[in-house]
Amino acid sequence: MKTLKVILGIFLVTILFAFASGGDKAPQKVKDAFFKKFPTTKKVKWEKENATEWEAEFKMNKVEYSANFLEDGTWTETEHEIDENDIPQNVKAALASSFLGYEIEEVEISETKDGMVYEIEIEKGESEIKLEFDVNGKVVNQ
Repeated sequence: MKTLKVILGIFLVTILFAFASGGDKAPQKVKDAFFKKFPTTKKVKWEKENATEWEAEFKMNKVEYSANFLEDGTWTETEHEIDENDIPQNVKAALASSFLGYEIEEVEISETKDGMVYEIEIEKGESEIKLEFDVNGKVVNQ
């Protein structure tokens, strides 16, 4: 009887956790908006990003992407990692002149309705900075 109660308790906690976290059950409006924007995508992993936003993780042309959508299906952002060698020269020059001695840890391209930015995480010793550069090499967020 005690074992049955423990099993039942674990089952109920699992169900409650899945319900509270939203699981991977993105609203149909979100899924429809995603497949309209990325019609050739076959496999998608959904996660609740925050209270009002869903994140889709998927691959296109063997590159891992993530895309975010609001509950009503509004697309907010798509991003994917790129290789350090793929950073445009003007962004590299701006980075080198303003952040001498820092090493690049990660580079992503982020697209929103406002345009595209390069999100670059740099590190020097214990100091870590996340920067956003526009396509012209100007720091737009630090």
